[in-house]
Formats: sequence, structure tokens, C-alpha cells
Amino acid sequence: MNKKLIGVLLSGLAIVGILSGCGNKDAAEIDKNEVKIGYFPNLTHIATIIGLENNYFAEEFGEDIKISTKTVSNGGLFMEAMATNSIDIGTVGPGPVINYFVKDPKYHIVSGAVNGGAVLVSAGHSGINELADLDGKQVAIPVIGSTQDVMLRKALKDVNLKAKANGGTVDFFAAAPADTATLFIQKSVDAAATQEPWGYILQNQADGKLLLDWEDFAWGKESTNTVVATSDQFLKHDDLVKAYLTAHARAVQFVRDEPEEAQALVVKHIKGLTGKELGKEELEAAFSRIEVTTEVNEDVLQEMADISQEADYIKTNEIDGLIDLQVIKGITSK
Repeated sequence: MNKKLIGVLLSGLAIVGILSGCGNKDAAEIDKNEVKIGYFPNLTHIATIIGLENNYFAEEFGEDIKISTKTVSNGGLFMEAMATNSIDIGTVGPGPVINYFVKDPKYHIVSGAVNGGAVLVSAGHSGINELADLDGKQVAIPVIGSTQDVMLRKALKDVNLKAKANGGTVDFFAAAPADTATLFIQKSVDAAATQEPWGYILQNQADGKLLLDWEDFAWGKESTNTVVATSDQFLKHDDLVKAYLTAHARAVQFVRDEPEEAQALVVKHIKGLTGKELGKEELEAAFSRIEVTTEVNEDVLQEMADISQEADYIKTNEIDGLIDLQVIKGITSK
């Protein structure tokens, strides 16, 4: 082999070695200059919306960090996006996070965001006047395995009913919350377990009747509707995690201190995303059904895991390590 060829081969090996070293470099050692935030365009994600509208995230991350956002319509899509690194951190229902965690324990809940915000509404044509009347009926949920799915199962247990998929008589029908009003009008479903503002819209635009208000649905005021979730990969960036959660805590406090201004910002933000403007009355009514918070009721999440296991959504209800509130508690305790 001539000297020229040997030199080329050695150079190639050196380059491969350098690239391999970069590939093995720990994620925490790699500078991250972009944070991808995920959320839903609805009221139960108000903390994220306020954090964006008031530039809290931008202020806490600093000018060297680019912020990109991704909106999704359900928790399954949110978790898929996180699994493919399209979302680093954001707000989602706890149900999907639990479902992903038990399969791959790299996902974590790092703060609460909203309690309540979900209601059970019956359609005017259905003849449903109480929870027991759901026997043999079809109920819309945002998606199979969603937080509202689990909440509905919790409520049904109180009247000895269960889902048809698990040998019961109540048929769960997955539909986007924005489509449930049309389903009510078309008499395609008999009820809906949904989040705000869709519950109020069903009542006032689709002849719906409030069957269980947020204080009575599932765990009531302790019902964890929305949480901040992230993954091991993003948690390695301690400074960014702290920055996000500091902005999140600021947003929660702003909603508590300035509810009218917060509502106006939500109307503006959602209109910018969807082209639809929420009416003042529907927003105020829906807003009265949520409680913004950074706290998480771990007992409720464990029971949600128990119910998900009973529904055969997950193989185990072991969720030790799912909840990591160390950073948010350090921020809110100051």
C-alpha cells in the first residue's frame, strides 16, 4: 500500500473518531439554543398561553435561546411529538404522560398547571338526567386514554357502570373537543366528557345539559387536568428547566392576580391560532371552572394509573419516578 493511500485512510479514521466522539457526547454538555414548547389551544393551557403572551418564557430563557411552539389537539399527539423531540417541555393532561411513562420511564411531570376544567355534559335529545342514565349510551371523549377518559371511568365506577370495551355498557367515542357540538346537534352521541371552553359551548350552542360540574366530576377540585411534562433529555439542561418553570410560576400567579386581563390575553391568543374568538360570557363561565396551580396531587395521579391499568391501557400502575417537583417547589417556596 502506498504512502498516499495510507495517509487518506488514517485521515478518514481520524474524522470517524471525531464524529463518534461527538455522537457519544452527553446531551447536557451540548449547548442547546432552542426550546420547543408544546400546548393545546384551549383554556386549560392558560399558564402556557400567558407565559407566551407576557414574554415570561423569553425573559427567563434570555435572548440567546430561541423559543418555538407547537400546538396539538390531544395528549397522544403531544407525547408522540415529545418522543420524537418535536417538543421539549409543555402542558398536557396527566393521562397520556402516565401511559408513556410506564412504557418508557424517561417522561416526567414537573409541575401542576390546572385543576378542574373538565365537565360531563349530556345532549338534549339523550334523556340523560343523572349519571346512572349513561347505561347503554355513547359518550364522547377527546381521545382513548386521555385524562377525560380516565375521569369518566372514575365517575362511572360510582354508579357501578363501566366502559363497553371492558365488558360494560357505556360506549366511549373518541372525537376532537371542537367537534362535539356538531355531534350533539346531529344526535350522534349522547354525552361528552370534555374540557373548557367546550363544556360551556355544548351547553349554550348545542342544547347540552351539565350533568357533572367540575367540582363534582371525578376528583372534583383535586382533578389534575393539566400538568407540565418533559423528558430526561431536557431535564439534563438544569438552567433551561429552571427558566421554564420560573416563567410558568409567574404565569400562574398572573392568572390569579389579574384574571380579567388573563382572559383577554387568552381570547387574543386562541383567535390568533384558530381564527375563532371566544365570547366574554362563555370565557368567564369556563374560567370559573378551573383552578390554576403549580401543585400536583400525587394520590390522584396514582388512582389515575390504577384506573388506566384496569382499562388495559397500561400493563402496570407503578409510577414511581413519574413526578419530579423538586425544581418547582424550590421556585414557589421563595
